[in-house]
Amino acid sequence: MAEKKGLLKRLAEGQVWNSIFRGGGVPKSRRQRMMVVLNSVFLHLHPVRLPKHAVKLKFTWCMGGLSFFLFLILTISGILLMFYYRPTIEYAYTDIIDLAEQVPFGIMREIHRWGAHAMVITVWLHMFRVFMTGSYKPPREFNWAIGVILLLLTLLLSFTGYLLPWDQLAIWAITVGSNMARATPFIGSEGPGAALLAIGDINFVTMSSDIRFALLGGRFLGEATLLRFYVLHCIGLPFIIMIFMAVHFWRIRKDGGISTPV
Repeated sequence: MAEKKGLLKRLAEGQVWNSIFRGGGVPKSRRQRMMVVLNSVFLHLHPVRLPKHAVKLKFTWCMGGLSFFLFLILTISGILLMFYYRPTIEYAYTDIIDLAEQVPFGIMREIHRWGAHAMVITVWLHMFRVFMTGSYKPPREFNWAIGVILLLLTLLLSFTGYLLPWDQLAIWAITVGSNMARATPFIGSEGPGAALLAIGDINFVTMSSDIRFALLGGRFLGEATLLRFYVLHCIGLPFIIMIFMAVHFWRIRKDGGISTPV
């Protein structure tokens, strides 16, 4: 045991460790621990220190951490699912069936599905907790706006993933949802303010150029829609969410850490 501790200490004080975690070996003081956090590309997103009473479960509900944990689970399980899923009308539904019945570790699809439901719930509860504890007040109002954007992106992530099984439930749900998008202000052909974008007799917001057409990739739901939703679900939205999450974590540190109970 003593030899193992000595080996770990030598590794922590070696050149390789110092090249990754700059701070002078094993931190022995508060300042050294603070420098290790500040000099790390990953750790510097988090506060250097936190008040003990601000991280109690009865105050935070741990909803922010659970939301991030579920996002990691969804990312890993989603990558595994991408090895077997083909976003085409011919194979989409059969691939979902094979994932449950034929593919090893097919439980990953269920983990991904229920993890998505759980993430929507935890993000809502996190926003509710922040509101009820007044953690959105100055100087944290900007981070509250970032959180609202992350909530909307989470809902969009769930919405785009809903179509991928390509069953009747998914097809009609996306049909109804995309029809509702036509009522979006300014960018929906039936939404308020659409007429304001008209020049002369030409209205640039028509059924062939509004937000519904952009979502579906055409006038009707088809293979172009499936491909668009697949790209948005697997690449576009996760990439945007990761950027906003990094800003969210960094902003917590810049605003003085987690808000304290009133």
